[in-house]
Amino acid sequence: MLATVNPTAFEIFGIAIQWYAIIIVSAIVLASYLASREAKRVGLREDDIVDFMLWAIPIAFVGARLYYVLFEWHYYIKHPLEILAFRNGGLAIYGGLIAGALVVYFFTQHRFISTWKFLDVLAPSVILAQAIGRWGNFMNHEAFGEVTTKTFLEKLHLPNFIIENMYIEGAYRQPTFLYESSWSLLGFIIIIILRRRTNFFKEGEIILTYVIWYSFGRFFIEGMRTDSLMLFNTLRISQVLSGILFVAAIGLFIYRRKTQTVPYYTRNKALPS
Repeated sequence: MLATVNPTAFEIFGIAIQWYAIIIVSAIVLASYLASREAKRVGLREDDIVDFMLWAIPIAFVGARLYYVLFEWHYYIKHPLEILAFRNGGLAIYGGLIAGALVVYFFTQHRFISTWKFLDVLAPSVILAQAIGRWGNFMNHEAFGEVTTKTFLEKLHLPNFIIENMYIEGAYRQPTFLYESSWSLLGFIIIIILRRRTNFFKEGEIILTYVIWYSFGRFFIEGMRTDSLMLFNTLRISQVLSGILFVAAIGLFIYRRKTQTVPYYTRNKALPS
């Protein structure tokens, strides 16, 4: 058996730098770069993306933490000092996305930018960052699924380093982190391909496509996980939220397809000075 992946990449002056942090930061940097390029292509300012990220990143992290703490309150009410212990893990993607969406709304209103178009620009970068970020869960040996067999994992034709590091808590586990990462990456590729077709998307439809795609996959993958946040000890919160977002996004997509006339992108659009 291969050695278990060490969550710590290296130390600086006695401070452990975790792979999780490196992967998340790398995903954010790449997402910001791609969103900046796309903003310029569709007539927005690159600086708008940079300015937005300065606000959105810290607020999204706080939102992700508060979301997790809220639904694990029975633990944190007894250990309040651990609420600020970000280094111990406990960030929920949906919490970060909700906080980020609020920042988008207020930011675009302040800058007099179309909120829908701004979300369209961000959506592919966000889902790509999610695909990359799930590998941080792999390094932390978290976000795994039910017990399975080594034979099953081998049939998936996974590299040995993934198979052996899915041996967690005395058994091989379903690599749900990989399922979600792969689903998000596939969604990114599909959205990018469709986005390059002139006048294919109307304004607001890229972000809705992202929500439909991600929530659909997350609903089923969440059902395979063993560390889900629960509501009333019976409902998986992320599954409930995924179902609501999936239905709402489809409804909005149909409505906007019938009523919206503004395309997401038209060629030769003049850039702002």
